[in-house]
Order: sequence, then structure tokens, then C-alpha cells
Amino acid sequence: MRAQDFWDSQAPTFDDEPDHGLQDPTVQTAWANLLLPQIPPPPGSVIDLGCGTGSLAVLLAQAGHTVQGLDLSPRMIAAAKAKATNLHLDVDFQQGDASTPPFPPASCDVVLARHVLWALPDPATALHHWTRLLRPGGKLVLIEGRWSTGSGLTASECQALVLTHRREATVRHLDDPALWGKPVDDERYLLISPA
Repeated sequence: MRAQDFWDSQAPTFDDEPDHGLQDPTVQTAWANLLLPQIPPPPGSVIDLGCGTGSLAVLLAQAGHTVQGLDLSPRMIAAAKAKATNLHLDVDFQQGDASTPPFPPASCDVVLARHVLWALPDPATALHHWTRLLRPGGKLVLIEGRWSTGSGLTASECQALVLTHRREATVRHLDDPALWGKPVDDERYLLISPA
């Protein structure tokens, strides 16, 4: 099954997972408390790669940021647009491949990707493209993990990949159940690269 077809098939139920839909106020607050301190003061410019149904993009737009979301799945993008419209938010969602995002170089303050890098066929090349999107002083914000299924990237693997393109990469482990709507026992983390 093609990746686009797989994610299209996931779109109708994607937000059922607490950390995807952010429908539980406790989960939504946990994600806001995690991410908002990583973004420059509003109106920071954020590109959310692999945005899915747009929950994080909407969260950041609600905080006053200018957000562009990109996802491979047209159905995910349709759900994201509906979510933003229902909240009267102006978020630019478009369909496209996160491996080669169609944005100009030096066009944003933050590149955000949650659970995307591990799924790409060539993460190193994708990171090259992602870091080129950042303005001077821009920040790369990744949420990744090595899940109990054996899929994903360990924090050390992800950090090593990022350090081939950036000078800094710090990792914070994300084991707070409030972020996921349940306790977790696998490796989940936030990687921040400010330079």
C-alpha cells in the first residue's frame, strides 16, 4: 500500500488517539505547555510537516502564530482545513511530501514535525531540506520516538542525524501520561535544535 493511501485510510479515525486529536483538555494543555515555549513570541512563523489532521498547527495558530501545514494525505488535509475553519483560524494547509517540502528557503522561524522523520525513506536528506527552510536563528522542533512495536528512531539516532546538519540538538524525554492520554513505556522525546 502506498504511504498516501495508508494515511488516507487513517484520516477518519486519526483524531481518536488522544495525542492526535487533542480533544481532551488535559492532553491539549500538556501539548501547549510543551510546544509554546519552543516557539518565538507570536506571531512566529511555523511550518508543521506531516501535520496530519492539523491539531498541532491549530494549537499554534490559536496562540497567535502564523502556521503552514503540509501532509501527504489529501484526507488528512481536508480534516485539518475543516478543523481550522470550525475554529475560525487562518491556517495554510496543503497536500505535499514532507521529504521535499515546497516552501522557499529561509521562510520560517520554526520547522515542526511530530512522528514524521522515522517514517521517511531518507531521513538525512529530509532533514537537509527541513533545515534550509529556517531563517537565521530558526529552530527545528521534532517529536519522535522508538515505539514498543520496534518502529521509530531512538533519541540517540535522531540526535546524530540532526547533528549532521545543525550545531546543537538537545533531547527531552516525554514520559508524561498527560501528553499521550495514557501511561507510556516506550521511548518518546522532544528534540530541539536552535542552531
